[in-house]
Amino acid sequence: MASNKAREWLKSTFEPGKPIEIDKIFKLAIKHGASDIHLQVGRPPVFRIKGTLRELQMDPITEDAMVSLTFPMMDQRNLDIFHRDGGADYAKVVAHEGNDWRFRVNLFTQLGKVGMVARKIEQFIPPFEKLHLPPKMEDLCKYDMGMVLLAGVTGSGKSTTIASMLNWINQNMNKHILTIEDPIEFVYTSDQCLINQRELGQDVRDFHVAMSHAVREDPDIMLVGELRDKDTFETAIHAAETGHLVFGTIHASSAPGTISRILDLFPQSMHSAIRASMAMNMRAIVGQKLLKTIVDEPGRVPITEIMIFNPTVRKLVMEEEDHKLSSAISIGKDEGMRLFNDSLYEFLQKEYISRTAAFEISPNVEELKMRLKGIDVKASAIL
Repeated sequence: MASNKAREWLKSTFEPGKPIEIDKIFKLAIKHGASDIHLQVGRPPVFRIKGTLRELQMDPITEDAMVSLTFPMMDQRNLDIFHRDGGADYAKVVAHEGNDWRFRVNLFTQLGKVGMVARKIEQFIPPFEKLHLPPKMEDLCKYDMGMVLLAGVTGSGKSTTIASMLNWINQNMNKHILTIEDPIEFVYTSDQCLINQRELGQDVRDFHVAMSHAVREDPDIMLVGELRDKDTFETAIHAAETGHLVFGTIHASSAPGTISRILDLFPQSMHSAIRASMAMNMRAIVGQKLLKTIVDEPGRVPITEIMIFNPTVRKLVMEEEDHKLSSAISIGKDEGMRLFNDSLYEFLQKEYISRTAAFEISPNVEELKMRLKGIDVKASAIL
């Protein structure tokens, strides 16, 4: 670590040859504001602090030590899943200085050895303005029914954005919110809403049992976590069809790209029906990426893309013209839609991010460069 104080703490806590207790690693991560913990056989623990990976100054972790560190964290269900699938996801709570800190843990095997990545879940759920999300996010919380998806790769901040959305609803509306998560990340405190949170394995056997229970639990709003497979998506969109507002996340690189990502879950023979269901029930898809800033605060900002399912977008989805969706988003900016370049342009104007970083993740670098020169590029017409 950077400071002498940190080195002294490490030296007293992790003596060479002394068994490592997993909670000490978690508490050290909390102490130094790490967002992620990486454990790999043959290396010391690695923390991600302000977006940068930092290796602790301690002995490498042996294979036996890794098993001794990580396996006691799992209950029998997760042990069975780990041995069956080669990996398991679960939550860990660590008590430190009078507070309970939650971590989302993924235990996995790589090259035949056990590894672990844990992400710290912030205790405070930040509002939209603290996350630097666009004002349109508030409107996405106001639908009576349908589906709203957050799309992005791992580590893009999807869970935090959804937590902020649900907490806005909690503070401003009188609804029953039901979450079905694997594992639970943010724990909500009821304000204006009644909130029930169910964790797979701990509170209910699996997702399908949880959803069958949900129809008898009178929810207005449901969080279904990550849509990973065909059955999960079908069940979630059915809930949207039957009068619920459903929030979920999906691993996709962009809002328009989410359409093909969902279709990939299904056989070709079902694509027309799935397109019709999406066109009817999807309300919005938000694509998100996290980008490191060049200022002290905030350390990272969300680069967002918002696709509202207006009549044009619904028509394009139905007619399999997904290649025109980006143009539809550009034309729909008056409705609060935006492309990734719109978000990048805003943060560049605020001098939060570097041009180099923006150009690296921009889906259309030349268009962004032209905008920075004051040249407005019009969206192509949709035929």
